[in-house]
Amino acid sequence: MLKEQARALALGVFTLDLSLVAMAFFVAHGMRAHVLPALFPARFPFAFYPLTAYLPLLPLALLIWGALLAASDRYRSQRTVPLTDEALAVLRVCATGTAILALTIYVLRLDRHLLGDDDVSRLWLALFGVAAGVLLVAEKLALRILSRYVRSKGFNYRTVLIVGTHPQAIALADSIRGHRYWGYKVLGFVSMTAAAARDGGRPPALAAPYVLFGDMDDLPRIVEEQVVDDVVFCGGHRDLHRFEDLFLLLQEQGIRTRFALDLFPHARAQARMEELDGVPLLTFSTAPERLIDLVSKRGLDIGISLLLLMLALPLLPLIALGIKLTSRGAVFYRQTRCGLNGRRFTLYKFRTMVDGADTQQAALRHLNEMDGPVFKLTRDPRVTPLGRVLRKFSLDELPQLWNVLRGDMSLVGPRPPVPDEVRQYQRWQRRRLSMKPGLTCLWQISGRNQIDFERWMRLDLEYIDTWSPWLDLKILWKTVPAVLSGRGAS
Repeated sequence: MLKEQARALALGVFTLDLSLVAMAFFVAHGMRAHVLPALFPARFPFAFYPLTAYLPLLPLALLIWGALLAASDRYRSQRTVPLTDEALAVLRVCATGTAILALTIYVLRLDRHLLGDDDVSRLWLALFGVAAGVLLVAEKLALRILSRYVRSKGFNYRTVLIVGTHPQAIALADSIRGHRYWGYKVLGFVSMTAAAARDGGRPPALAAPYVLFGDMDDLPRIVEEQVVDDVVFCGGHRDLHRFEDLFLLLQEQGIRTRFALDLFPHARAQARMEELDGVPLLTFSTAPERLIDLVSKRGLDIGISLLLLMLALPLLPLIALGIKLTSRGAVFYRQTRCGLNGRRFTLYKFRTMVDGADTQQAALRHLNEMDGPVFKLTRDPRVTPLGRVLRKFSLDELPQLWNVLRGDMSLVGPRPPVPDEVRQYQRWQRRRLSMKPGLTCLWQISGRNQIDFERWMRLDLEYIDTWSPWLDLKILWKTVPAVLSGRGAS
């Protein structure tokens, strides 16, 4: 019954979300057609298209938003999820939906079918995305306030029985009691040892107001006599075999079962449950894996790299001609680099060194200014005069936008190392390969070649551990002045 109620509630919220997206569609048109011309008549002197001209775009918008909202995994219980996380997820959906809607309109030339020679208003698209974001976030806030109020009054809560009386189990109960608005109520504890249950009715670590109902042998009787919605087993991997029979018993009775297992207490990877052809998998990963965020990152890579390539198009032949006229050798420099999880790919750059510079590196190794496996020289004699200018302003890296378009690299991410460097990595440094390499990252805006190798590696790991689409935008924004100033380049 509870599962059916949860599905019905999720469907109701999803329907409400789409209704608000549709409302945002009309609000955006009203703002553009009536409100803005009334407030700023000089800025908007001409009449806007009637609503009927834009209305055929509404089903497309609802289809895009519906797919993104469904993929955002926001329709499960959000009792313990911070409101800021839910609001950010909604705003990401709206930003991505607006971008996809605009791209679909202009790629399929839907504006020509709807408006003849005119384009769909970019301002209307922006207003639509903003209005959808505001309405959806306001809805989530209102639902959160309402649900927390209802739960704080003792309604719509789930009773939790905790198996285990050690500090981890008690800390879990304390957390539940400290967040009443989650909608959980600690019914009591079940000891994992019979001796603890017989010791005065309560083990020493278990203080009031918690109740001990018995030991694990008593669990069948407890769930029959008490109203139990959830059972949480707290233990380590050595306890799993003891839980199996009880888990099957609870499964037969339809009681939701959770495991708070401290399998690897020193692991920093995030754990999540997955399913592969019906087989449950407990997955540990230190790299970001949220699909909607990674799709947003890839969309940002394609959009910005295409834009930069178009802006640089007049400059590319001039750079190529300058390289050809000032030094012997090919215009482009190709080098094998290591990408995601060590995948090898060919990286492209404008050549900034003399022809055959790779063969001269061994003779210059004693002049290396960087610690670790990286080779860097501030005044490398192999660099051509034009190459110094290109390197100072990172113009030599423009061809890497092609690597970004191909998917070998991202705009933001750890710099791709050469295989010889990777072979010299310490084990902890290899984790930087767990995310796709990029043109810029935290090291770029922190001094580039002015920081030592270990600091460089730790900045890359900090990026992986704290990554979000907003962090990418922040790094890209800060990269512009860093590149224009030539700070830290060689």
